[in-house]
Amino acid sequence: MAVAQIEIPTDVLESARLSVPEIKQELALALYTQRRLSIGKARELAGMSLWDFRQLLGTRRISPHYDESDLAEDLAILDDLRQAGS
Repeated sequence: MAVAQIEIPTDVLESARLSVPEIKQELALALYTQRRLSIGKARELAGMSLWDFRQLLGTRRISPHYDESDLAEDLAILDDLRQAGS
C-alpha cells in the first residue's frame, strides 16, 4: 500500500492539544462528514475498527450515511473474508 505523508509542526499539535492518532481521527471524521470518504476508508484513516469508528460517530452525533459505494465496499470486504477463510 502506498503511503502519503504530511508534516504537521509540533507546536501546532501542542496548540491543538492533539496527538498524531487524534489528528488522524479528526481528519477522518471531517472527510466522512463531508462525504469525501466512505465509512470504511474513514475508519481506516482513523486507525480504528468499524465498531469503534461508529461509536466515535455516535459520541460526536454524526449520523452515519450509507450509499451504494459503501455497500460495494462492504461486499468486497465480505468476498475477501470468504476467500481468506477458504
